[in-house]
Amino acid sequence: MTSSALPHPDPAALARDPRALADLLLAISNEAAARPADVRVVHAPGRVNLIGEHTDYNLGFVLPVAIDLGIAIALVPTADRRVELTLAATGETLGFNLDDLGPKRGAWIDYVAATAWALAERGLQTQGFRGVLASDLPQGSGLSSSAALELCSSLALSGGELPATDRMTLAQTAQRAENGYVGVNCGLMDQFASSLGRPGHALLLDCRSLEHRAIPMADPDLALVACHSGSPRKLETSAYNERRSQCEAAAAAILGGEPGEASLRDVTAAMLEEARPRLDPVVAARAEHIVHENGRVLAAVAAFEAGDLAEVGRLFGASHASMRDLFEISSPELDALVEIASGVDGVIGARLTGAGFGGCTINLVRRSAVPALREAVMRDYPARTGLAPRVLEVAASAGARRVL
Repeated sequence: MTSSALPHPDPAALARDPRALADLLLAISNEAAARPADVRVVHAPGRVNLIGEHTDYNLGFVLPVAIDLGIAIALVPTADRRVELTLAATGETLGFNLDDLGPKRGAWIDYVAATAWALAERGLQTQGFRGVLASDLPQGSGLSSSAALELCSSLALSGGELPATDRMTLAQTAQRAENGYVGVNCGLMDQFASSLGRPGHALLLDCRSLEHRAIPMADPDLALVACHSGSPRKLETSAYNERRSQCEAAAAAILGGEPGEASLRDVTAAMLEEARPRLDPVVAARAEHIVHENGRVLAAVAAFEAGDLAEVGRLFGASHASMRDLFEISSPELDALVEIASGVDGVIGARLTGAGFGGCTINLVRRSAVPALREAVMRDYPARTGLAPRVLEVAASAGARRVL
């Protein structure tokens, strides 16, 4: 691989233009230039979660939407066992050998290596490739760039096609990569959305049974708007794993057994109140969020299906308050975005989305009000925080797939 044509001046545009990304690979890779007919481009979407935060690893309910922002890799499969991948944004090239992944580097390539490790663990075939990666997902935004990278890598490692398994198993394999190799004890939601995304729909997932169904989100008068706080998050260095441990401790204290054996999915509000006097107050607060958040997911689905947008907005607000006050995963920046959006006429609901600790809010907005929301955020948020926000209108998208 050479890097004479990198970094690209607009890597986000490349993520949306498979032919241009393929041409860039042809320009920087001798292997691709020698076999242009073998070049493929694969894509996997990021996601927003409408409601149901930190409920996935508690075996509860979530309501994510795969979005039309994501990660694309142009690749040429190779006969060797070497993976080399270049970032269009920086020109950095990193790689590894599929038969000897070596130690983690604390870099983006770890997610690709993790995916190779998890695919092999499941008995799925992998092969080497030379590739170039482009993304229009803001890094550290809470829009699940890590899951998108894992799903996109799974196709690249399989010669540019979906691996020989079903999409739910593929999502579980990508989750295993992040849990077992990267070291983030995430639930299944992000990988599920990136794998099984459906245009025009959100996806209700029962994280215990893995039953799921599509919830229509195709009202032309409604828009989804993600507001990036400009304050990135990084799960490996956040309190994400600590929150999971606290939830496991709460479930064990209420239901009995060892941490990890029971789940807050099985705890009712009445059971929590009965146990509260013997729980650490912080652990009780974490459990309270999860118990009520599961109920909010199901209530939101019912409200969406009934067209009761006022109830959807109320549930968004209650969810954000719970994440701020009980689960403590919000931030002054995210709270400011929610407060600004909530003051705009036509914004139905606003809440942080994703794991928290920075990143994005998601806003359900009447389409006619999107310009007013954008104006309010761009005007008021920098004055309150000193940070530069990004306002991204997104749409429900298909899951990981080959696009060229």
